[in-house]
Amino acid sequence: MSAVRPVYAARFLALVVAALASGAARAQSDPFVDALPVDRAAVGYLLRFERSPYRGAERGADHLPLYFYEGEHAYLHGTRFGVKFKAADWRLDTFIAYRFEGFTHDRRPASTAGLDPREPGFDAGVSLRRPLSWGTPYVELLHDVSKSSEGTEFRAGYWNDWHRGRLTLRPQLVLAWRNARLNNHYYGTPDYQAGAGLDASAMLYADYSVSESWHLLAGLGAIRRSHQITASPLAQAGLGAQAFLGFMYDFSPKQARWAPESKPLIAKVLYGNSSDCDMLQIMRFSCTTRHTADNTDIAALHVGRKLIEGAGGWPVDLAGFVGIQRHFEKSYQDDFWSVMAFFKVYWYGWPWDRWVRTRFGMGSGLSYSEQITQMELRDQGRRGRGNWKLLNYLDPSFDVRVARDTYVGVGVSHRSGAFGKSQFLGNINGGSNYIYLSLETSF
Repeated sequence: MSAVRPVYAARFLALVVAALASGAARAQSDPFVDALPVDRAAVGYLLRFERSPYRGAERGADHLPLYFYEGEHAYLHGTRFGVKFKAADWRLDTFIAYRFEGFTHDRRPASTAGLDPREPGFDAGVSLRRPLSWGTPYVELLHDVSKSSEGTEFRAGYWNDWHRGRLTLRPQLVLAWRNARLNNHYYGTPDYQAGAGLDASAMLYADYSVSESWHLLAGLGAIRRSHQITASPLAQAGLGAQAFLGFMYDFSPKQARWAPESKPLIAKVLYGNSSDCDMLQIMRFSCTTRHTADNTDIAALHVGRKLIEGAGGWPVDLAGFVGIQRHFEKSYQDDFWSVMAFFKVYWYGWPWDRWVRTRFGMGSGLSYSEQITQMELRDQGRRGRGNWKLLNYLDPSFDVRVARDTYVGVGVSHRSGAFGKSQFLGNINGGSNYIYLSLETSF
């Protein structure tokens, strides 16, 4: 595991949750500061509608998965992984954030024909804020650390929270100075060099609590981009606009109510073979052929803790996991690592449990791969589609208990995009499957 570089892990952690924060407007801070209680998690989904900054961009809803976690000293919000420091009323954050900007191989804007993709990057940043009676002003400094743009951005902003019953509104104003390297990377052409400029944006976020766990999320945003951007032959003139609508399920109330008395460490090891079978076919046991087109394998370690036990008196548990996976690409290319983070729901209580304890699990989260697997390269290349290192991760499994808190099982390690409908996942339609055998126990 020493081969997994710290910056590589940090890049992935910045992507473990969904892209609400980065999707609302290009120049903005984190709208989910202190949105959850400490040591709590939430999931959800979002539909986002945007007037793209690029001419000739396709229109349509963008689908974004949402994952949140709030710790005592660290958090995962949107596309941001941060560490927080508090002193009196001041708060300082250091973070790694995903820059939701540019265009990829699939669904590229018409104005970018003939140009190489301008893929999103990763920014390292520092943020300082202090709440006052009239709102919360803040400043942020970000710099690309992924060698994508190598650009720098400075933001100065303000937000305030308005509460009325179950409704919370958060208006936000941001000024963002972007240097020439950042602007030129995303909007420059061989005949046009974009310089430094100042963007201004305004957003309004809304959170309505339908119940103690279910929340409706909505937002409206507008951004005025600098002349250095709008003068580019790639860019549209006028204001950029965006709206989103979604939901969030907060585990916090029920986690506290149904948390297990102890939270032992869960460790799972697995080994799997590549398969061209569809994931649903594998789950129905109608197609379980391995090494169908290439002879590649994986080995993985998942580590996690149980979050909810016997939710609502039902035979349902919830656990959270992070994992590291080694890809054995044989003669196709060098071996490499991928990492994932996901929640997993377990169903048990079957009629035969008095004789043998079994359970069905379904994990859902995100996977970030150091390289693109041979399976994905082959399948996507055959269809003329692009590839993306960050994809949705699914982990269905069926386990049988062989000793106290020890299970053997079979499952599928699955990576894919959201049918080409998620800009956050590179607009990828495709992925990969590995059928695996596993051993899981608790300590």
